[in-house]
Amino acid sequence: MTVLMTPDTANFAGNVHGGTILKLLDQAAYACASRYAGRYVVTLNVDQVMFRQPIHVGELVTFLASVNHTGTSSMEIGIKVIAEEIRTRAVRHVNSCFFTMVAVDENRKPAAVTPWEPVSVEERRRHAAAEVRREMRREMEQRFAEIRSSS
Repeated sequence: MTVLMTPDTANFAGNVHGGTILKLLDQAAYACASRYAGRYVVTLNVDQVMFRQPIHVGELVTFLASVNHTGTSSMEIGIKVIAEEIRTRAVRHVNSCFFTMVAVDENRKPAAVTPWEPVSVEERRRHAAAEVRREMRREMEQRFAEIRSSS
């Protein structure tokens, strides 16, 4: 997905507002996950949003989304964001993040998705990294539960 950043996306510093990028990230994650699942999806989690560099009004911003991992009904969608200065064609990697999306049925209940099997070296790398992030989320959830139960 490629979008031109127009003046209405600017924050007070004159750069593109982070909230604008987050909305577009969610749309890209939705498009990728719903296409893969063949059904509607909902956002469960947003992980590791990294604003590496500012995005400027007038730049073309491309969102490259891919399925990295699947669970029973969930999918991790990785998104790389590239900004391009139109006149110079200079390209910058400005953002990366991971969305967990859940496929839902007609009653908005979780629905099974086809397991994703990585094939290429790059897909296997993304899949392994997604498994690490999944374990880290589980561990963090467990640690917070221990803190709550000890209070």
